[in-house]
Amino acid sequence: MASVPTKAGRREWLGLTILGLPTLLISMDLTVLHLALPAISADLKPTNTELLWSVDVYGFMVAGLLITMGAIGDRIGRRKLLLIGAVGFGAASVAAAVATSPVMLIGARALLGIAGATLMPSTLSLIRNMFHDPKQRTAAIGIWSMCLGVGTLIGPLVGGALLAYFWWGSVFLPAVPVMMLLLATGPKVLPEHRDSSVGRPDLPSVLMSILTVLSLVQGLKRIAEHGAEWISIVLIIVALLVGSGLIVRQPKLRTPLIDVRLFRSSAFSGPLTLLMLGVLVMAGSQLFVMQYLMLVRGLSPIQAGLWSLPTTAGVIIGSMGAPALRQKVSLRTVFATALFVLGIGSLLLFFVSAPDDLAITVLGSAVIGLGLGPLVTLGTDSVVAAAPPERAGAASAISETGTELGTALGIAVFGSIGFGVYRNTLAAILPSGVPAEAASAARSTLGAAVATAGNLPAPTGPRLLDAVRQAFIDGFSTVGLICSITAAVLGVVALVWLRNARAPAPEAAEQMPAGEPKPL
Repeated sequence: MASVPTKAGRREWLGLTILGLPTLLISMDLTVLHLALPAISADLKPTNTELLWSVDVYGFMVAGLLITMGAIGDRIGRRKLLLIGAVGFGAASVAAAVATSPVMLIGARALLGIAGATLMPSTLSLIRNMFHDPKQRTAAIGIWSMCLGVGTLIGPLVGGALLAYFWWGSVFLPAVPVMMLLLATGPKVLPEHRDSSVGRPDLPSVLMSILTVLSLVQGLKRIAEHGAEWISIVLIIVALLVGSGLIVRQPKLRTPLIDVRLFRSSAFSGPLTLLMLGVLVMAGSQLFVMQYLMLVRGLSPIQAGLWSLPTTAGVIIGSMGAPALRQKVSLRTVFATALFVLGIGSLLLFFVSAPDDLAITVLGSAVIGLGLGPLVTLGTDSVVAAAPPERAGAASAISETGTELGTALGIAVFGSIGFGVYRNTLAAILPSGVPAEAASAARSTLGAAVATAGNLPAPTGPRLLDAVRQAFIDGFSTVGLICSITAAVLGVVALVWLRNARAPAPEAAEQMPAGEPKPL
């Protein structure tokens, strides 16, 4: 008979509070820089390529190194890796804040990404080992998921507030006191966990994993921005080939970087796949919301951030309510319900038909957040719980890498669809008298179209602006409909796929084979 899992006490919940702060900041750093780009351009005079890399290199490094850092944490200790990452993240934040050249800023952002990749799996794997009771663990991961989602959403709002009073480098400085607090309190309230039997990470596997993830993310990103060019296709083919080699290599290793046996369990692979695809739907629909608020509605960054607060509230309610919902119904029912709610929110975006439809846009985005909360919370909890505790770091990294890939894939797929509709519609309704060069710029992106229309004389400029806004809304609503259908299909898949899935009994990983696994 399996022993009753130990309940977490005050120290563990205090530790969770400490872990929530870097989680919030890491996700916030993905979006906080966007509003500072005009000031950076004026001060550092970067080229367009340098400016893009200053934004993108952080996310690339986080995504590419998550799996490696998760495995390293399992070997040297999750708390130790967390504290090392905290030092690196604080130092890199200061370097980014005082950067005097584009190259220095890009380098600092790359170091931020490396440090962020050490922090992300460490926080989640520590939670896995601090909270042994399934109910408490689910609640703790709900709080962690809330911090992750809220950080991404409030990044522009915090950045806008700081830029209203300070220089552009100030957007990086909130990380410094938080990391100092983590370094001061972490050794006292966070337990150390490591697996002494884990060998040194296989260097070829490390390099293959980095190349796979970075090639795939960059290829998908280029498709979203430039269409299916040959470079994008080559990058994706490289990712598939190297990734296949990585998977084939793992069973031959004494200490694999990725334990491919985990994927044989539907309790691991099912929630992981549905989590990734659910994030894909969210990323596809939300890609257009901020552009609608700022470029179609003409709101300032801070105003757009304020109108995003209902989405933040939806994420908080969904994340915090997920554990209680899980106690009443099966996991597959929660997954399906969350995906159906995600579909309803996306369907609301389908009914956006004019620039004045602000209320329905905000409502649809908030409902999407409400569906996303339980999906991330319980999906992450299921993936982490299905892995043995000694592989918690690797499992956490796989879960987070899945969400990163889901985001990149959603932006690529739905971004391509939406902007394809935008270009086709604009070609059909383009006003007469628009110069060929201006028409070409308007077809490239919505931002370029709005800037071009503002430089044209009346009545050509306002007529072009009306046309590009309507074309964008057509693409926006089309993506909303496709996302809604996709989410509904995934909801049905969740009901079928997870019906016979098995999850480990409480703390079964420590006590294998303790008791019969229970249905999801």
